Amino acid sequence: MTDPDSLFALPPTLDKADGSPRMVGFELEFSGISLDETATALQSSLGGELRPESAAERALHNDSLGEFNVELDWAYLKRKAAEDKHEQKNDKWIEHLSEAAALLVPVEVVCPPIPVTGLAVLEPMVIALRKAGAIGTEESLLAAYGVHINTEIPALDATTLLSYLQAFAILQWWLVDAHEVDATRRVSPYIDLYPEAYLKQVLSRSGSTMDEIFSDYLAHNASRNRALDLLPLLAEIDEERVRGTVDDPRIKARPAFHYRLPNCHIERPDWSLSASWNTWLVVEQLACRPDDLHELGAAFLDAERLILGVNRSKWVVFIDQWLKDRELA
Repeated sequence: MTDPDSLFALPPTLDKADGSPRMVGFELEFSGISLDETATALQSSLGGELRPESAAERALHNDSLGEFNVELDWAYLKRKAAEDKHEQKNDKWIEHLSEAAALLVPVEVVCPPIPVTGLAVLEPMVIALRKAGAIGTEESLLAAYGVHINTEIPALDATTLLSYLQAFAILQWWLVDAHEVDATRRVSPYIDLYPEAYLKQVLSRSGSTMDEIFSDYLAHNASRNRALDLLPLLAEIDEERVRGTVDDPRIKARPAFHYRLPNCHIERPDWSLSASWNTWLVVEQLACRPDDLHELGAAFLDAERLILGVNRSKWVVFIDQWLKDRELA
């Protein structure tokens, strides 16, 4: 299902259980332009009121869309800049550090949640950032810049959550190839895939309680560094239980998947956020097909070889053909 006026395809489920529209928040990492140049590009393309938050952060408030945050992705600098602001100081070394950091760490744009039916509103922002000189994954010093997609789950119940986990478990190896994830990003610690033992555990379940989902996930994935980071969503359900296993202040509870796999190719003239989004939608589509989840889950478990496990390359070929046969990819 696609909006004819948008490059962004639509998921099978547009609304949440309460009838309100599902929302999506994007995060983009890149280099090549400064904090202020980034903020100016956002304002010129989206309008709104620009506000300096600290030496490391800017905010753009748009009345119709919400708050866009622009920040240097360096925890130390953000903390020191926040302390400087809180103590009403104006330390020049913080400003100089911020300027120097722009050469070494990515600028990050954090977009507010936007309805799944209205994502095309972000296209002018991407074009403006590209024209300003933003450089993404291929040209960065670290080659680890990416796009994060925070998609609201349709319903916070165990059946819905398990269907998404099983869909991703089936697709995760295929998704790496579909996104053409940069080789350096693949070996970085930030987008680790779920271990095969967890895939088998998830796919062996015909149903799950929320307690079982928590137990399985936290036993195998007690880290934010996952291609599909479920900790924010689980913290929305039971924050105390999550923090009892992963005590990380960067975990922000929200009823959304934190998908971190796509590259950011903002420097390419033909690149759009829709490329990352439309690939994620294969997970959305499969999650809504319970019979196919059962069939593919069984096929994955049957493909296990003694000691060696499932052959990844053969599984990717099988899934790619299966998706093409059903016109899902």
